[in-house]
Amino acid sequence: MTKKEAQERIEKLKETINRNRYQVHVLDKEEMPAEVLDSLKHELFLLEQQYPDLITSDSPTQRVAGKPLDKFGKIEHDVLMLSLEDIFSQEELLSWEKYILKLALKQQFEYFCELKIDGFAISLIYKNGIFSIGSTRGDGKTGEDVTQNLKTIESIPLKLNKEIEGIVEIRGEVYMDKRVFEKINKEREKESLPLYANPRNLAAGSIRQLDPKLAASRDLKFLAYDIVSDIGQKTHSQEHEILKSLGFKTDPGKICKSIEEVIHFWKQVFDRRKTLPFMIDGVVVSINDNELFKNLGIAGKSPRAGRALKFSPKQATTRVKDIKVQIGRTGSATPVAILEPVKIEGVTISRTTLHNEDEIKRLGLRINDTVVIERAGDVIPKISKVLSELRTGREKIFHMPLSCPICNAKLTKPESEVVLRCPNSKCLARQRENIYHFASKKAFDIEGLGPKIIDQLSDANLISDPSDIFDIKKEDLISLERFAQKSADNLIKAIEERKNITLPRFIYSLGIRHVGEETALDLAKRFKTLDNLMKADISDLERIPEIGPVGSESIFNWFNKKENIGLVERLKNAGIRIKNFYEEKNLKLSGKKFVLTGSLESLSRDEAYERIKMKGADVSETVTSKTDYLVAGKDPGGKLKKARRLGIRIIEEKEFLNLINE
Repeated sequence: MTKKEAQERIEKLKETINRNRYQVHVLDKEEMPAEVLDSLKHELFLLEQQYPDLITSDSPTQRVAGKPLDKFGKIEHDVLMLSLEDIFSQEELLSWEKYILKLALKQQFEYFCELKIDGFAISLIYKNGIFSIGSTRGDGKTGEDVTQNLKTIESIPLKLNKEIEGIVEIRGEVYMDKRVFEKINKEREKESLPLYANPRNLAAGSIRQLDPKLAASRDLKFLAYDIVSDIGQKTHSQEHEILKSLGFKTDPGKICKSIEEVIHFWKQVFDRRKTLPFMIDGVVVSINDNELFKNLGIAGKSPRAGRALKFSPKQATTRVKDIKVQIGRTGSATPVAILEPVKIEGVTISRTTLHNEDEIKRLGLRINDTVVIERAGDVIPKISKVLSELRTGREKIFHMPLSCPICNAKLTKPESEVVLRCPNSKCLARQRENIYHFASKKAFDIEGLGPKIIDQLSDANLISDPSDIFDIKKEDLISLERFAQKSADNLIKAIEERKNITLPRFIYSLGIRHVGEETALDLAKRFKTLDNLMKADISDLERIPEIGPVGSESIFNWFNKKENIGLVERLKNAGIRIKNFYEEKNLKLSGKKFVLTGSLESLSRDEAYERIKMKGADVSETVTSKTDYLVAGKDPGGKLKKARRLGIRIIEEKEFLNLINE
């Protein structure tokens, strides 16, 4: 091959490889298999080695990490890299709009909204279309030259798709996909190494490492959101269109004509954030008109015409006003922190469990302490840290009481347990907690009968145990505060509708210690009817592999107490009809594994799970090669894509209902 032929081949290879890069990293389409692409890259590398003078800085081979640097050079930003001011609520957003309208002299404008990816801000300089310099934000005026590291990121084009003379500056975020982050942490866990805190910190740390090989190994990505240079764009939405045409991955965003549309978009993004492959922490809201945006100027270190409309944080600080002891349905005495109300992810948190005295000691917690509170798994609030450096001397050490705060019975601590318990089964607190449990979603699921209504009925001496619920009359309710004709009718109807119940739910509703949903299902499968279960002795119970000696003893003791036998009889007399578990021969889906994604119209997620289990099948949260069915409801998540890739049978709601109703 002559040098001229080699040059022509090199240009063709570069064009093909770059086109594939654009397909994969901008359009999310795979034009050719990775093995084929690797082969073309290798051919290009060999030709460039043969003719080194044909190597250009925009060649895909130049993404290979070079030698480690001694230090990063400094880069002065021609245009300040500003950060946006954060806001967290609709009220703050409306206040900002009012402020902007005043500054804009009520000039008409529209907004552009885009995802606020939780990444690391980067500036890219292109000279005559070729990637030249990449730098960090730094202090906004001066950043660090991290060009070598950024060249290893496939989603950053080394050459723009269009020829543009002079300098073009692009800004965006370097980030790491969730799956890559999880994979790295799993590998570290196997090696007993400390786990990384979050994808953002890991992405930022990778870019600021002096060895480019480390950045290359981390599978980082880049999302562009801003063109600093003037190349004819009039609006921010146009910038996103241009960025895509230049070869960058960018969020398409949304033009919003009003602040109400902005709020709607923000709420939509919040609902679907978990299905995204990367972490986001809110939405960026900007005035779409670039000239107006510029004319409104800067306040401090932020542009006036843009805001980061964030989701409520997963962590926040607050103060522990008091610690009170709550008695549970099994008698457990649980300390609960009473907090200065604080909003986390849109939910106001005013109390959180402290589990037991040992947990308080572990945290070093005192009344009046300032604490960090977080929502574990987006649901359960917990205190993760005490900020002892903020103590003033007015903090008080908490001691667990010796007696039950409700019935005054002496609290006991059974051997091998860390929890103190009230031994009095007649304790009013235990009785009330039992009724809460009985009416809860996973038990009888009586709509409209929540803790506040149960408290009201208990205080009026209308109920003292679960069986009393089914004796409530409409006249009883109308005489109570907050009850009118319609609300009374609705509750009576809801109670009547729940007189038919499956055996697993009934067993769970009884509140037997050590019997959760799964154990209730195991008991129903094994004994088929409530009568069989009530007659079982400890040896019968111990034959169930999933139930150990402690659980067996607890179940046996419960069904052999006179007061509990009486409760079951009263429930039967009240008209409760228990649907016995299906015979084994009728379990047509026995052994099958289901996964659900999206929402179903005719069933709640819990109801669907129960129906599946009643057919002898299992339910899982994750799709694997062993999954038999993926049930795809409305707005399915990433599980659908994985199921397709693995060839799992995908069924929609109608087919699923036919299957479980056979």
